[in-house]
Amino acid sequence: MTISNQTAAFQRALSTSSALKIISGLTNLNRQNVADVVKAAQQGGATFVDIAADADLVRLVKNLIDLPVCVSAVDPAQFVSAVDAGADLIEIGNFDAFYAQGRRFEGPEVLALTEQTRALLPNITLSVTVPHILTLDAQVQLSEALVAAGADIIQTEGGTSSTPTHGGVLGLIEKAAPTLAAAHVISHAVDVPVLCASGISDVTAPMALAAGAAGVGVGSAVHKLNDPLAMVAVVRSLVEAMQTVQTAKAAVR
Repeated sequence: MTISNQTAAFQRALSTSSALKIISGLTNLNRQNVADVVKAAQQGGATFVDIAADADLVRLVKNLIDLPVCVSAVDPAQFVSAVDAGADLIEIGNFDAFYAQGRRFEGPEVLALTEQTRALLPNITLSVTVPHILTLDAQVQLSEALVAAGADIIQTEGGTSSTPTHGGVLGLIEKAAPTLAAAHVISHAVDVPVLCASGISDVTAPMALAAGAAGVGVGSAVHKLNDPLAMVAVVRSLVEAMQTVQTAKAAVR
């Protein structure tokens, strides 16, 4: 797939609320695991992948797949070498990797990171995660400020800190509730695409789209698996679940 075709497919997925991002993990530098994840993403039908902002990792992935590659970091300087290595877009976040360490990201810091990143890289597509530790009203206010500062995509989170009290389908919905709620309020407040990530499954991916998200991001459900075939199966299940929403919309029309 050529770069122009990649870009067109990516933009089309966002505009039709069918974008699926598979995340290998901001702190995951395990080359074999990242390779397995990104190959599964392409084989399963994902729209793009999200890897750590590491130049060597970017070069590895670009040689393995022809999907757009997003890189994630919380240090703007890390983006420069990753973009030079071929990254197609960048993501400030994902913050989930830091919460277990007691590291918090408040609104002013995320906004400052966005401004610093835009100053370094004024033209590349920029996605920014909105911390779930903020109230929903504060998440909306921050999202509006991020868009004004140059964010092209807003991403929600919250699944890793959610503690479901039930198993099965109900538990999956409980786990995704914080990020689904954020996707709903933010997507109605900003005019850029919103990605719903963290704690999303094939059960809740359609709910994210119904809530107003342009797509979903899924990480641990894929990269924690040890079997590449199982990774492909999870990606395909997400694609199929999201297609049910598109089918239902088409039927209404």
